[in-house]
Amino acid sequence: MVDEPLRKRRILVIDDGDSVRDVIRIFLEHAGFEVCGEAGDGMEAIELAANLKPDLIVLDLAMPRMNGAEAASILSATMPDVPIVVLTMYENVLGSALASAVSVKAVVDKTEGIGRLVSCICLLLYGCAEPTHAPKSASC
Repeated sequence: MVDEPLRKRRILVIDDGDSVRDVIRIFLEHAGFEVCGEAGDGMEAIELAANLKPDLIVLDLAMPRMNGAEAASILSATMPDVPIVVLTMYENVLGSALASAVSVKAVVDKTEGIGRLVSCICLLLYGCAEPTHAPKSASC
C-alpha cells in the first residue's frame, strides 16, 4: 500500500471552458497532482465526484445547467471532507459569506493566474504553499 504522503492527490476540475480545463490540467499535472476527471457543468461535477472520489475539487462559478455555488453546496453536503476551490472571474460576486455558506475552502480569481491556484491547492492538501513537487513560480 502506498503511504498517504507519497500518493498523488486526485483533483476533479470543473469549468465550462475546454481550453481553461486544459490549462488547469497541465499546470496541476506539472505540480505533481493527478487530474482524475473533468466536467463542464455543476450537474456533471456532482455525478463525477460521487464516482471518482477526488481529494480536492476545482470549480468554476459561472457554468450552464448548475452554477458553481449550487454545485459546491451539494458537493460539500455529500463530500464534507473534500476541499472545494472556486476558480472564477467573478470573485467579487461570490463573497466570503456565500463561500462560507457553501463550504468553499478558497476562492481564486482567474486573473491571479494558475500559479496562485496551484499554491492554494498545495496549501489545502499539504499545509504549505510549495511542496517539493510544486512549480517554483507558485506563490501564496
